[in-house]
Amino acid sequence: MRRLPDQDIVIIGAGLVGAALAWGLARAGERPLLLDGEDLSLRASRANFALIWIQGKGLGAPHYARWSMRSARLWPEFASALHETSGVDVALRQRGGFTFALSETELERIHEEVLTVARELGDDAPEHTLLDHAQTAKMVPAIGRDVVGSIYSPMDGDVNSLRLLRALHTGMTNLGARYEPHCEIDEIDPRPGGFLMKGAWGEVFAKRVVLAAGVGNSRLAAMVGIHAPSVRSKGQILVTEKCRPFFPYTSATLRQADEGGVMIGDSQETGTDSIATNQDISAVLADRAIRTFPCLGGVNVLRSWAGFRVKTPDGLPIYEHSAAHPGAYVAMCHSGVTLAAVHALVVAGEIAIQQSALAGNTFPGRRFHVSQN
Repeated sequence: MRRLPDQDIVIIGAGLVGAALAWGLARAGERPLLLDGEDLSLRASRANFALIWIQGKGLGAPHYARWSMRSARLWPEFASALHETSGVDVALRQRGGFTFALSETELERIHEEVLTVARELGDDAPEHTLLDHAQTAKMVPAIGRDVVGSIYSPMDGDVNSLRLLRALHTGMTNLGARYEPHCEIDEIDPRPGGFLMKGAWGEVFAKRVVLAAGVGNSRLAAMVGIHAPSVRSKGQILVTEKCRPFFPYTSATLRQADEGGVMIGDSQETGTDSIATNQDISAVLADRAIRTFPCLGGVNVLRSWAGFRVKTPDGLPIYEHSAAHPGAYVAMCHSGVTLAAVHALVVAGEIAIQQSALAGNTFPGRRFHVSQN
């Protein structure tokens, strides 16, 4: 059993949320210790689609739409700072994003969703344009005949997913953070002056702890008096061989990375703990991709993988400081890439100054408590 030296602050979870917070805390002068789990732990970061996505986001929750837009606007500053601290270019592209429709019914549905978000936001609504087939083909000539139309929004973008995680880890280490793998936490014991964290590997004591363990947050949060429920949502991704550039924008279901490969996604499975991919789902993803871009019909799929999204019952993030055990924080969300900039440049700073309310206190876990009266 190992006993790590006592720490000022420990972050549990080294994925995109934990690494962004560690980078931001280190940049603010802290020296966080980032504890990671095992290679085969259920992770969201291993299957992220690397989107900075605003279009249609925040339906029925304008505060979430504004939070996402704030992060999207911070991304150029964040990408520049990441490059400065890590030497890694994350290939940020914010040229706009498309939602392609393969039927008139689908186009009407997605357009109504975007219009509803716009009505809820009022003057803050992001720009969007409804395009028919011909208008879409003028911007994206490679689309197929099955694409009846699309929604285009200029605020959307993407990054290189592998470089982003590498930049965060390299940058946070260069700034003074420490990373320890194979340190999955089984128990958090609140004690006077801090928290004793234990696992099969050993233990560590810290004055403050930030829970960024993704799907593991629900169990750990209860140990520090925070309610952080989650629902199981598994998604999978296909990646093709590199091919000539044909799609300089991005979409929620298909994007061509800066290196030439194409990522294809957009599936949801519930009620399973298996990390294995489902070939029936892969076939559906591939079929829709080829209908959208027929040029992909002759392209080889090199690999596929699956991961579990970090989703709360209402789909919105949770940021909370424990009232029962001050010094313990929870940060969990689905859109770890979109929100990485605001995590690193805003939330990390709030934790650094030990602010009692995070993100304007608009996403507390206590919203899920049901009154018994």
